[in-house]
Amino acid sequence: MTSLHNSWDCAVVSRTTFDLLVVGDANPDVIVTGAPRHPEFGQREQLVPAAGLVLGGSGAITAYGAARLGLRTAFVGRVGDDPAGAFVLDALRSGGVDVSACVVGPDVPTAMTVVLVDGDDRAILTAPGCLDRLAADDVPPALIERAAHVHVSSYFLQPVLAAGLTGLFGLARAAGASTSLDTNDDPAGRWAGLAEVLPLTDVLLPNEAEALSIARTLTAAATPAQGRATRPQAGSRDGGLERAVRELAARGTLPVVKRGERGALAFADGALVETPARPATVVDAVGAGDSFNAGLLAALLRGLPLRRSMAVAVACGTLSTRAAGGTAAQPTWEEATS
Repeated sequence: MTSLHNSWDCAVVSRTTFDLLVVGDANPDVIVTGAPRHPEFGQREQLVPAAGLVLGGSGAITAYGAARLGLRTAFVGRVGDDPAGAFVLDALRSGGVDVSACVVGPDVPTAMTVVLVDGDDRAILTAPGCLDRLAADDVPPALIERAAHVHVSSYFLQPVLAAGLTGLFGLARAAGASTSLDTNDDPAGRWAGLAEVLPLTDVLLPNEAEALSIARTLTAAATPAQGRATRPQAGSRDGGLERAVRELAARGTLPVVKRGERGALAFADGALVETPARPATVVDAVGAGDSFNAGLLAALLRGLPLRRSMAVAVACGTLSTRAAGGTAAQPTWEEATS
């Protein structure tokens, strides 16, 4: 596994312009707080406690959070040539993220997401727009060569990018960069295509349900008689998570699993590593997993050991829930480590 620690060594810093290059999704999120479980149709108007227009997309939130934690961060994604795209790019720039390599397309609109929040649960409605147009070829090779680490988000929402991800991660590795992947959910429920990518992925960052689904699909592909994998629900470690992280680690990656109120779980060097959650009063959990990603990468890239890096990541995810939206309450490095 490529060491993430090397990126803060003098030789690597002199080679790189960016500590972190994030490739992935970016869109405006309309966050509706206190949404009813079953909105009434028939032109009924229902009042909710609050709503907001904020930066969304797993990749964009991770990039914004990493920049707030002090990493020199660049982002590559696709937006439309429309007000929504301008909003996204302006929001990222305001957070200190370099977006000079983002693709602005005139033909397809920017993706848009509506998040209906009910307590600690949420429903997510996304109009993909140009989301599925992002390709590995959109990432300039010169930018990869200037980055210490390359992170990719939302694998299953971006099939063209997914098809070229092995090549992209291969280029990153050849340039001396480390890599990470947050697949996010697979709306189709197939969870396929990762067997060739994982050996080139230094850190895999699923949540519990995603880890179980990915591992089950990999196992089913290796033993076809078991049939097509189904989407399991998140459960206890005894329910299969320990087996899942061992299966993922056997593919050559470091799996670090986000478990919400149960903290985080990883499998490294033949042993489980667990980090408990912090007590929190949650206002909005949108983007908490992406803030976790930013915290983990910021800590690892600073050379912290895995257990300490996981504690920083859990703190970042927890602190991000203090306000609505994915970026409003993301912590600084000092806040995350105090």
